Amino acid sequence: MDRWFEESMPIYVHPKDPFKRVDVLPSTRHIQVFINDVQIADSRSSMHLYETGLPARFYLPLTDVDASKLRPSETRTQCPYKGEAEYYSVEIGEGKVARDVVWFYERPTLECAKIEGEVLTMQLARRTAH
Repeated sequence: MDRWFEESMPIYVHPKDPFKRVDVLPSTRHIQVFINDVQIADSRSSMHLYETGLPARFYLPLTDVDASKLRPSETRTQCPYKGEAEYYSVEIGEGKVARDVVWFYERPTLECAKIEGEVLTMQLARRTAH
């Protein structure tokens, strides 16, 4: 067996939990992202992803992220709810790098289509929301 199906829909990674929910909502809340004291992003236009049992994630347009600090990563992960994630590490100065703290979905699943393309999220970073 090389693929799983639920009816005629292919299953990626593992079957979805019928009691888990994922919602993506647009927001104009002011979001600033810092790693240590280094500002990585400043946005007033983001998508907030709410997933049962997990903290909210803030997906920001790439244009609101300091791309000069991003370093491509080889890391890839998969989620049956969102799709395949690709990662960036972030240079935070003095030769230090925060590994795999930024990720994005180039081709997300249908239920998370609002986070497609030029949007990122920061994990393990201090966020300020106004």
